[in-house]
Amino acid sequence: MDPFTYTSLQGRIVFGFGTLARVPAEVEALGGKRTLVLCDRYHEDRAGARLRDHLGGLVAGFSSEAAMHTPVAVTERVMRQLSSVDADCLVALGGGSTIGLSKALALRTDLPQIVIPTTYAGSEATPILGETTSDRKATQRSPKVLPEVVVYDVELTLALPPLLSAVSGMNAIAHGVEALYAKDANPITSLLAERGIAALGGALPLIVKNPHDRAGRADALFGAWACGNCLGTVGMALHHKLCHVLGGSFDLPHAETHTVVLPHAAAFNTAGAPKALARAARALRVEQAAQGLFDLAAALGAPTSLKALGMQETDLDRAAETAVSAPYWNPRPIDRGAIRVLLDDAYHGRRPQA
Repeated sequence: MDPFTYTSLQGRIVFGFGTLARVPAEVEALGGKRTLVLCDRYHEDRAGARLRDHLGGLVAGFSSEAAMHTPVAVTERVMRQLSSVDADCLVALGGGSTIGLSKALALRTDLPQIVIPTTYAGSEATPILGETTSDRKATQRSPKVLPEVVVYDVELTLALPPLLSAVSGMNAIAHGVEALYAKDANPITSLLAERGIAALGGALPLIVKNPHDRAGRADALFGAWACGNCLGTVGMALHHKLCHVLGGSFDLPHAETHTVVLPHAAAFNTAGAPKALARAARALRVEQAAQGLFDLAAALGAPTSLKALGMQETDLDRAAETAVSAPYWNPRPIDRGAIRVLLDDAYHGRRPQA
């Protein structure tokens, strides 16, 4: 056994079916009396309304302004609302955008958070916050943004459309794959990553076939937590750098971008981290991780090219320059030429070569 360092993340996990009803008790356990409830436009009149009904008099304010990539301008507006209602607790229901907003508010106020994920983004399990100012996305780590409580209610994911389930799940798999070859990878995180990848890889085809498959939904939500936890305990590498560049600078959709880039980042890093990518392949029950990830996305009906996401081919040069200007650590050395080739393959949706 090689030496390693592992830092566990703190937080309470409530997992099951119908657990939304337990949120008021969790608020009270944290000493909260005046919650600011956060969600997005989609959930405002659905699960968001149910959450507010459960909380009753514990609701001091409500916002549905959450936006993709956590724009600082949105956070500042909601900060003013938070101050005006004198909230003492944040309760966020939604995907990565809503949870990102909650984390941004917690960073600025140190208020306790309870988050209820409705997708497989995994943001709830990490001390990582990405915020967008103008056309750049900056990422930071802080224990202040970790939620005190995460409530996983599988019931809330049953209505998640198949395509959104697919790309959200692929986004979660990306957290697990990259954790396997992270600079500070360790045997504990790697075991969890492999388990999470396997859970998602098995569940997503079931969900696309039958969105109301309860066992598949439960496995996918567990896998999302497992892979998100991995991202929270180790560092990021090339895949996340590219996705942050493409999302922050070109406003590409978050989960879809992860879905498209992941097979190509895995192919790029196979030579630099062969054992790690072999573990990913084993979890997916395929011969090669890069090809298996591409084939899984295609089988799920998810996008497989940056072109399909609306990116312009003329922007690939700028994307490559931005990606190498401040690179994350990566197991294989990064140079502009190789990254430009990777982006070209991702743009055209070419299946990675063995």
